Amino acid sequence: MIYEVHVDHMTPSTAGAFALPDRLSAKADPKLIARDEQRFAAIAESLEQTIAELSARLDAERRAPGGLGREAMDRDQEIHRLTGRLRSLNRFGLDLCLGHMVGADDPEPLYVGRIGLTDSTGRRLLIDWRSPAAEPFFAATHADPMGLVSRRRYRWTRGRISDYWDEVFTAEGLEGHAALDDQSAFIASLGGRRSGRMRDVLATIQADQDAVIRAGSRGALVVDGGPGTGKTVVALHRSAYLLYSDPRLGHRRGGVLFVGPHRPYLAYVADVLPSLGEEGVQTCVLRDLVTEGADAAIEADSTVARLKSSADMVKAIETAVRFYESPPTEGMTVTVSDADVHLGADDWAEAFDAPAPGTPHNEARDLIWEELVTILLDKHGGDVSPALFRKALRHDRELVGALNRAWPLLEAADLVGDLWSVPAYLRMCAPWLTPDEVRALQRADPQAWTVSDLPLLDAARQRLGDPKEARRKVRHKAVLAAQRERMTQVVDNLIAAVADSGADGDDGEGLVTMLRGEDAQVSLVDESELSLADPDLLAGPFAHIVVDEAQELTDAEWQMLLLRCPSRSFTIVGDRAQARHGFTESWQERLERIGLDRISVASLTVNYRTPEEVMAEAEPVIRAALPDANVPTSIRSSGVPVAHGDVSELEPILQAWLAEHDDGIACVIGDPAFRPTSRVRSLTPELSKGLEFDLVVLIDPETFGTGVEGAVDRYVAMTRATQRLVVLTSS
Repeated sequence: MIYEVHVDHMTPSTAGAFALPDRLSAKADPKLIARDEQRFAAIAESLEQTIAELSARLDAERRAPGGLGREAMDRDQEIHRLTGRLRSLNRFGLDLCLGHMVGADDPEPLYVGRIGLTDSTGRRLLIDWRSPAAEPFFAATHADPMGLVSRRRYRWTRGRISDYWDEVFTAEGLEGHAALDDQSAFIASLGGRRSGRMRDVLATIQADQDAVIRAGSRGALVVDGGPGTGKTVVALHRSAYLLYSDPRLGHRRGGVLFVGPHRPYLAYVADVLPSLGEEGVQTCVLRDLVTEGADAAIEADSTVARLKSSADMVKAIETAVRFYESPPTEGMTVTVSDADVHLGADDWAEAFDAPAPGTPHNEARDLIWEELVTILLDKHGGDVSPALFRKALRHDRELVGALNRAWPLLEAADLVGDLWSVPAYLRMCAPWLTPDEVRALQRADPQAWTVSDLPLLDAARQRLGDPKEARRKVRHKAVLAAQRERMTQVVDNLIAAVADSGADGDDGEGLVTMLRGEDAQVSLVDESELSLADPDLLAGPFAHIVVDEAQELTDAEWQMLLLRCPSRSFTIVGDRAQARHGFTESWQERLERIGLDRISVASLTVNYRTPEEVMAEAEPVIRAALPDANVPTSIRSSGVPVAHGDVSELEPILQAWLAEHDDGIACVIGDPAFRPTSRVRSLTPELSKGLEFDLVVLIDPETFGTGVEGAVDRYVAMTRATQRLVVLTSS
């Protein structure tokens, strides 16, 4: 069996779920934790039974015949679902449980988990954190208790509870609790050490964050907040919540795409969605949406980058494609089956109108061909096999050549490359460009791709479709036609054999009727001979897209995402004050300009991550360039002032910190020559965005740049620190 129960999660039956240190002995009083221990024992038993049942079902599904078509797809989806469920159960065991809450109308605690869990009798042991019933666990406050008397949150360490905190909302809730500081659970979590992956923070989601996580999915929701406000936490948890709560966003309806700013960010948050019981969200960076993205360089010329970043340039791709969609204006004679058939300009125009609006260019070509065949067959009027007629036309070089010239199969890379190497073509497609701008966009190697080219390549590929797929469809039809021709011969031979055998009239007629039936002809065709391409998981369409650090996207890059989300259902997470190239508009103005409507904005204003001491130095840095920046208010102090020194002190500072702390992670920002280690990262300011570290050491921050870009880079780099910030400059 592939899946095994983690033994360390099953210890409550003997050692108990609580492993509190001596300093918390008061919390170990059986009167405080006995009810929890009973619930954990039931959860452990149910987990073991559920894992065994799911493993057996998974084994049975894998042994079952694969089937064809929809049957095979349904089987694969069921295997994926069972595998994900098992992975979640094995990953966490008892620490699936986040805590419990007690309502005013029911003294029985309601336990909240990462996923729901029911025992064999149907008793609900855990409610899923995304369910409406779980909302008070995250959203209740003293101003609005939402019907709660008390709430308990657990801290888990290696499968056992190392601490817990109680919060009470009424006088009745005071009895039987050991920790009554309503902020203790959350503040304690903020002070914890960081690692190379984002910490698990589900149990301490705050009310302002939970409100955004549970907001509806219709339209575009902007989550605006400064450093440390939990924007990334909200974005990730909202992804999992929406897939659970909104049936319109399920995997069969498109699912959810999560777009991060860069690769280190995706590595940092990789564990979060699986820890929430959700593995169906596709994650990527913008580069991943285009094949050429992996090797694309940064555009060296800022003017060229600006010209390519406009939505108008993306729209120019439509004109570029239409240049290759002009029907012949002169007629021709086609000779087929010993007859001459005239194909006039009107016939060509009729065939070119056959594809429905929105059909990709390369796919439309096959539809045009089929319409041409139909027109010629109707004009021929003779008694001829349609299959043989079509085969003869395929070998008519003049006809095929005319179609190839009028509507050729196109590659996206060739189309976009021509814009940068044929000035007349670029002027035709983008007539608003000045002669100097046209010259600036030309380059010696038209396919030396940059990041600024990616939206144009993506638009071209979406508009054209895959020419290889078009050729595969042609081969697909050819194979089916050949198989049907062979099966027709087989059927004719069988019918002749029945007639020669002198079979009973009724039986013979029944067999003849069955064999000549269309359903029989289809069922006799073996589609296993046909190789189908794997779907592009990032091609869309998606039902909802979540974009983090969205303030950095250009208008052209937004078009890449709009193409993949026809519903215009977005969660847009960002901070205008962290836009490296400036963000002078409001979110409403920017998003309406790129094509979104139904826009709402939710603001996060509390800085949970960055200590007051760090923010006191970071705020003037950003306000000098952006006076109206949304600088959040820190809720905690580390007691450690920001330190300043000389770059020669870097190694001693790091060594002293490593010696003092057995865990945690540091980052040196701004020194490309620094070699990272397992606990000390080395990043540029841009690549540090969205990450957090216990210690941050900035090297010569004044060299990060001037203007808005330099100020943003310094601000972002400073606010990555959760405990200590050191600024070193060259003497």
